[in-house]
Amino acid sequence: MEDKIRIHAIIKGRVQGVFFRQETKRTAEACNVTGWVKNLPDGTVEAVLEGNRDDVEKVVRWCHQGPPAAKVTEVNISQFPYTGEFDGFVIRF
Repeated sequence: MEDKIRIHAIIKGRVQGVFFRQETKRTAEACNVTGWVKNLPDGTVEAVLEGNRDDVEKVVRWCHQGPPAAKVTEVNISQFPYTGEFDGFVIRF
């Protein structure tokens, strides 16, 4: 059985208006990770990622850098039990 995990992430820095959500979605889909991403009113980005541990960790590593125009200063990660609740990856508004 594969090790599946769920990660909740808050990404801080210059992460809005730089295509962070769109590129997170693209990266997650390329890694077969499900969940969602959205902008928060305080200027941060929130994401929930589910999938195989190695795949989710790839997306988390990407979140530490983000797209070229982003300047990530901090990524806060919390791990939770895998739920399997998502069918794909979406941008929430």
